[in-house]
Amino acid sequence: MGYADEESGENAGEEGVTVSSRLFLLVILGFVMVFLGVILIVVAAALSGGGATSVGAVIFIGPFPIVIGAGPDMTFLIAVGVVLAVLSVIVFLVMRRKGESFGF
Repeated sequence: MGYADEESGENAGEEGVTVSSRLFLLVILGFVMVFLGVILIVVAAALSGGGATSVGAVIFIGPFPIVIGAGPDMTFLIAVGVVLAVLSVIVFLVMRRKGESFGF
């Protein structure tokens, strides 16, 4: 499978590979940083001993968010979950409207 530009003697295909490999490297670097951050938080929590644990989650079933939380800071986590759910619905609606204007 060749590029149309290769027939004319240009090497434009290599530029696309360089950009995509840099993007892939950034994605992998992001995953590694998140993984190391989780490990750091777990180790810090294990070494510090005492402390309270709070958990919050947002579950989307279709366009309807279900927000749950447990622990001493659950009201804050639920509030953050509701804000994130509303923002994600707004972003979805805006992107859908932009897609319709482009004919998608």
